[in-house]
Amino acid sequence: MNGQSLQDIPKFFVTGINYKKTDAAIRGLFAVSSDNYERILFDASRAGIAEIFILSTCNRTEIYGLAHDPSLLAELLCRHTAGDLTSFREMAYTKKGMDAIDHFYRVSAGLDSQILGDYEIVGQIKQAVKFSKERGAIAGFTERLVNSVLQASKTIKNQTGLSGGTVSVSFAAVQFIRKQIKDIQHKKILLCGIGKIGRNTCRNLVDYLNTSNITLINRTDEKASLLASELGLKFAPFATLTRQVREADIILVATNAPEPTILAKHIVKAGDKLIIDLSIPYNVEASAQLLPGIRLVNVDELSKLKDSTLHRREAEVPKAEAIICEHISDFTEWHEMRKHVPVLRAVKTKLQEIHGHPVFCQGLTTTGFAGIQVADHQERIQKVINVMAVKMRERNQKGCHYIEAINEFMTPVVN
Repeated sequence: MNGQSLQDIPKFFVTGINYKKTDAAIRGLFAVSSDNYERILFDASRAGIAEIFILSTCNRTEIYGLAHDPSLLAELLCRHTAGDLTSFREMAYTKKGMDAIDHFYRVSAGLDSQILGDYEIVGQIKQAVKFSKERGAIAGFTERLVNSVLQASKTIKNQTGLSGGTVSVSFAAVQFIRKQIKDIQHKKILLCGIGKIGRNTCRNLVDYLNTSNITLINRTDEKASLLASELGLKFAPFATLTRQVREADIILVATNAPEPTILAKHIVKAGDKLIIDLSIPYNVEASAQLLPGIRLVNVDELSKLKDSTLHRREAEVPKAEAIICEHISDFTEWHEMRKHVPVLRAVKTKLQEIHGHPVFCQGLTTTGFAGIQVADHQERIQKVINVMAVKMRERNQKGCHYIEAINEFMTPVVN
């Protein structure tokens, strides 16, 4: 994507929806699958959007990009999801420039998560950006921003207690099971789907429920088999899904399929069951909760769980915000310097031309440059450029520094 003219902070936008104004059912309408993501990037290139990536999780769907008009981002998203543009605009937020950048830092840190400090968002950001970058939709501006955002998130995790303890949607599911189910060791647990959230959920089940009576099932049988073997759990082929669902007492669903994986017909007259749907869009048919003995819980209900860990995290918010401010300052400084790159390149080229000019070469002996090797001159040129860059940042006098740099280079070397 060619977006050199757009690579400027005022052209950076984010528009999206999250848990604050929409429930999981609505968010599911705007969830972006890999296939949809691919098509959005293709259309974005044709629409002249310079750089773009999409963050689609159980808490939010956000589309970030460098564009002349943020409405292009919303139109792209809604064209390739089940939701409609009018509804999206009624529920969505749009942020521009530094507001969009600040929002991105906060999202990455877990400050904007449904569960405060939820660090799973970092992996989701990395995956989303990688998908765009591999398809040519990420360039210098966004890559630098993402690197800064991820570094800030890492610093917050290491230097504050914002993500301290174990609290996430997957862990909240385990907490819920512990509170609701007695004699857990005699209950059969089925985990459907072992993507990122599914794997985290699986490890939490093993670590905190003190049971190995867990069966893993996945559309790709091999992945489920390998994880089951690694953790000492049971594995079932996907072809046996209906039988496994009927036999299980507790079912956790993290399949993230575009359509429900667990249907009401799978569990009708199959006894009492607790079903936890961690997917967006929902992967358990809504009518399943109307069946006798069925308790269906989704991510929004899980995210309302509070404990002492979350209270401790709230006290760490000011520290996290201070770290974000530092990283934003560094990023904006880099962005400001980026504006000077064309001038710095022009000066460097001119100094190299001067060094190679016959008149300059003839005067080497009389001006004190005799005996200096080519590599030494290249190093001297770079030092001049570095000094010029600092002065341009501090004084913002491009023309004056251009002349000053040439004069500095022409000054005799003093041993």
